[in-house]
Amino acid sequence: MLQSILIYKVFKGSEMEQEKYLIGQELIVIFERVLKIEKVVIERETECVLSMAEIHTVAAIGKDTMLRMGEIADALHITLGTLTVMINNLVKKGFVDRYKSEEDRRVVKIGLTKKGRRVYDAHASFHENLVNALVKGADPEQQKTIRMALNNLWDFIQQQE
Repeated sequence: MLQSILIYKVFKGSEMEQEKYLIGQELIVIFERVLKIEKVVIERETECVLSMAEIHTVAAIGKDTMLRMGEIADALHITLGTLTVMINNLVKKGFVDRYKSEEDRRVVKIGLTKKGRRVYDAHASFHENLVNALVKGADPEQQKTIRMALNNLWDFIQQQE
């Protein structure tokens, strides 16, 4: 159980404040573990060693799409320079290819190779299983409450940017 791995400090306050404190501690543990486990699961399923940044770049490109560098950078909220380094590494490792546009030869699009699509599939499967575990046993109303809480968390993150 999650609570058994958390270190509790002496906490004085109302029951609601204690619950909010525990939720905060649990979120920290969950975020850290999801990133670690996600990488391990994808490596195990694909026999490919990639950083989480590389895995998320593959996911942003998409399985059956070819995108311009700017589109990928925007999706990942990173600079074109950072993305260029990432794409160069993924090309060298055989996960993505560059394609010149037929309409405009100056435009270069990025797409996944077969190896990249395997990583994409493993990543998508991990996230599907993660969501299934999150909503397991929740009725439709409870799932709406989960979505509301996630939207509140997203709004907070957006405000911090």
